Amino acid sequence: MAGRTTFCLSWPSLLRAFVTHVGLAVRLLREPAVPRLIKTVPILAVLYVISPLDVVPDFLPVLGQLDDLGVALLALEAFARLCPVEAVEFHRAAIAQGRTYNPMPSTGAVIDAEFRREDAR
Repeated sequence: MAGRTTFCLSWPSLLRAFVTHVGLAVRLLREPAVPRLIKTVPILAVLYVISPLDVVPDFLPVLGQLDDLGVALLALEAFARLCPVEAVEFHRAAIAQGRTYNPMPSTGAVIDAEFRREDAR
């Protein structure tokens, strides 16, 4: 059929996407430009995955693990969207180029001033 796109996901592509998201999240967690409050998103997701309280109990085969995976993927995606765009783009490019972690260079938003005290008379 012309004009129709089929969308097929395989386990290897899902695993590759998950590993890429985790790598990006680890770099963004170390990035000073990302606010601390936003850094709680992946940490809370990890706590959910390791906690015994789940929406779908883990003793149910497959479904119990799928809800943990879904929460982890949603949290990683939300974390990447909440982070500053410049930081995400910088670290995605660094991952694509195979560079080791380095924080983003500063944006240059520096106020250069001199302090002068005048005596009150």
